[in-house]
Amino acid sequence: MTVNWNGAAIGVLMPGDMGHAVGRALIDHGHRVVTCLAGRGEHTRTLAATAGMESLEDLEDVVRSADLILSILPPAAALAQAERVASAMTACGKFPGYVDCNAVAPETAVAVCGIIQTAGAPFIDAGIIGLAPRKISAAEGYGTGPRFYVSGPETAAMEALDGKGLVVRRIGERAGQASALKMTYAGLTKGTWTLQTAVLMAARRLGVQDALLAEFEESQPQALALMRRMVPFLPADSGRWIGEMEEISATFAAAGIPADFHNGAAEIFRRLVQTPLAAETRQTMDRSRSLDEALGVFDAAFDPPRVGNQGRRDGDDR
Repeated sequence: MTVNWNGAAIGVLMPGDMGHAVGRALIDHGHRVVTCLAGRGEHTRTLAATAGMESLEDLEDVVRSADLILSILPPAAALAQAERVASAMTACGKFPGYVDCNAVAPETAVAVCGIIQTAGAPFIDAGIIGLAPRKISAAEGYGTGPRFYVSGPETAAMEALDGKGLVVRRIGERAGQASALKMTYAGLTKGTWTLQTAVLMAARRLGVQDALLAEFEESQPQALALMRRMVPFLPADSGRWIGEMEEISATFAAAGIPADFHNGAAEIFRRLVQTPLAAETRQTMDRSRSLDEALGVFDAAFDPPRVGNQGRRDGDDR
C-alpha cells in the first residue's frame, strides 16, 4: 500500500518535553498523532493532553493506527522500546516505519535497526539537534524548528515531515550516521556545560569563585554568558542526560577517541540529579535563579562524592 506521507498518522513514543512538542507541531500541520500512556506519569499525561495527542490503550493499538512511529525518549530505554514495538508489530501483523530519534551511540542505533528490520519494518536513524518545536504566533507559525538529521536507505517518510514544525535533513545511507552526528554535537554542547559546572564548583570550593568570575567577565564574556544562561538550569534535565553522556563516551571509544571526558560529564549529571532542583521541569523551573544561587544549591551534591549510577532517572521524556 502506498502511504500519503503528507497526511500520515504518526505515533510518538513518548510525549515528554520534546515528544509532545513534536506531536503538537505535527497535529497543527494536519497529522493525526497517537501515543500510549500506559504506565506513564502525570507530567507526561499532562504534556500529551496539552499537545492534543490521542492516547490509545496499548502499543498494538499505536502500531495498528500509525503509518510511522517516532521513538523519542531517554537513550537508556531505546533498545527496550524497540523490542516492545517490534513485538507489537508481530502480534498485530502491521509494520509501520520506525524512527529512532534518541540520543544513542551509532552501535545502539544499529542494534535498534536490527530489532526493527527483523520484525519486518523499515527503520530510520534520526538525531535531533535544537530546541523543541515552538509556535511563534498564529501568523508566523513554527519558524524553522529543530533539525532532524536522518540516515538509512528508506528516509522518505521523515523527509515528508520537513517544514511541518521540523527541519529534516538526510545525511547518509547507513543507520548510525545520524546518531553519530547527534553524539558528536552533544559532546560539545552538553559536554561544555558539564565542564563549566566542574570549573565553577572547583573555584567555589577553592575560595576563588568571585575572582574567577571577574576574570571571565573581562576575558571570557561569551563563555560567562553561556554559564549564566545554562548552568543554573541543568538539574532539571540531568537525570536523562546521564545516559546520553554514556552513549557519547561509547561513541568516542568506538572511534578510538579517549572516552573519559564524557564519563566525567555523566558523573557531573549524577551529582546534579541529587539536588532539589532536579525535581523541576522545564515548565516549572525558576528562570530568575542566578548562577551564584545555583552553585550554592549544587554544593551539597558534590560532598560527599557519589559513585556509580545513583540518582539515575530514565523518566518519560526526552
